[in-house]
Amino acid sequence: MEIATVSGLKMSLSAYLRQVKSGEEVLITERGRPIARLLPIAGPSSLAEHMSEMEKKGLLKRPVAPLPADFWDWPRPVDSEATVRAAVTREREEGW
Repeated sequence: MEIATVSGLKMSLSAYLRQVKSGEEVLITERGRPIARLLPIAGPSSLAEHMSEMEKKGLLKRPVAPLPADFWDWPRPVDSEATVRAAVTREREEGW
């Protein structure tokens, strides 16, 4: 683990961030006392990994086939009672 003073971190932030990106931790000290740690974020390193994680969590469902060529020409659904607009307005007013 690398140790850096606050002043040293300010002067060489880019170098310390490169170390963190490569997986190392940096301990930040002030007047000889540890005050913080810079850690790499543990998570997906690629879009494919990120998509897989989201799929596992049920946040998305990947397509099983491409959209038909004329998809954008299909008629759009009509919300004659404006239920979608009412729901969006209600959410905005409640401040979700």
